[in-house]
Amino acid sequence: MNENSPHPLLARAQTGGTPIIDGETATFIWQGARPPQLIGDFNGWDTAQAPTWQNVAAEIWTYTLNLPGDAYIEYAFTEGDDPEGRLPDLFNARTTPNGVGQVNHFFYMPEGAPTPLAQRERGVPQGKVTRHVIEHRWLVTGGKRPVWLYRPPSPDPCPLVLAYDGADYYRRARLTQIIDNLIAQRRIRPVALAMVENGGQARLIEYSCNEATIGFVMECVMPLARKELSLVEPAAGAYGVLGASMGGLIALYTGLRVPQVFGRVLSQSGAFRHDRYVPLIFDLVRQGPVKPLKVWMDVGRYEWLLPGNQEMHTALRERGYDVTYREYHGGHNYPSWRDDVWRGLEHLYPME
Repeated sequence: MNENSPHPLLARAQTGGTPIIDGETATFIWQGARPPQLIGDFNGWDTAQAPTWQNVAAEIWTYTLNLPGDAYIEYAFTEGDDPEGRLPDLFNARTTPNGVGQVNHFFYMPEGAPTPLAQRERGVPQGKVTRHVIEHRWLVTGGKRPVWLYRPPSPDPCPLVLAYDGADYYRRARLTQIIDNLIAQRRIRPVALAMVENGGQARLIEYSCNEATIGFVMECVMPLARKELSLVEPAAGAYGVLGASMGGLIALYTGLRVPQVFGRVLSQSGAFRHDRYVPLIFDLVRQGPVKPLKVWMDVGRYEWLLPGNQEMHTALRERGYDVTYREYHGGHNYPSWRDDVWRGLEHLYPME
């Protein structure tokens, strides 16, 4: 190697970006006197679990990670032990918001890719989305709550699917676009959506198996949806409910509380475990009467919520619930939920 030419790995990073992917390995590169902390889905975003870099040349540092071929990974470089003190990866321009005020870098391994269902295709009929504001003195934090309603491109009455954290599913997960494409490809029957925004700082309280949230859905959201959308009757739990993280917890809770309406549950990375207590939902599943639900659960293998989802899946199966469970090679983020949500929709609403 010419002494004036860059190190081979640095040259690859400069031309092809990072991480450098060879088969099932991903190699991160840092150029500088000292490397930063590397945190991501693969180490639980814990600076105490940050890997040790290898010094391969003067001011050139590398770290190689083994990953499944279809993995989607988000990561960040941090300065010191503060996970909020971010440094940019100058060789990777791919970034995505993490939902809590920070930006992560990301990459897919060679067998992984964003779902094409999230892209708008020419000639695919589009549903119509309208924004509404619900006002209620007692059941809504702050008195007002936005709701987005989606009417599919179909003239016939159809089931309703309630989506918690509706703004994020609408904008970040591109849920309406995914449903447009699934309907056009005849992979699901047409469904309508009520995408309900959360209560901001009150979100954790609202979604922690809260009866006020069920009251808000039944007393406020359902009348609006019935008025504005062409819906089938919710006989035998024909409607669905979905959510992610705390939204996945309240989605299953909603099904358990009003199965006669919401009989189909799509829970993504449900927050079924907390550090110091067991949520009420486990008592409802293990000790309550078995409800007529059809449940889809999915969760990333790089999540702290994975054990809780495994435990909930076991509890549902042992009680005889109709539950389908899937683990994928991703973390706790909307791109992962976006790329997998179509599977749950296909399972819950197949073409008849």
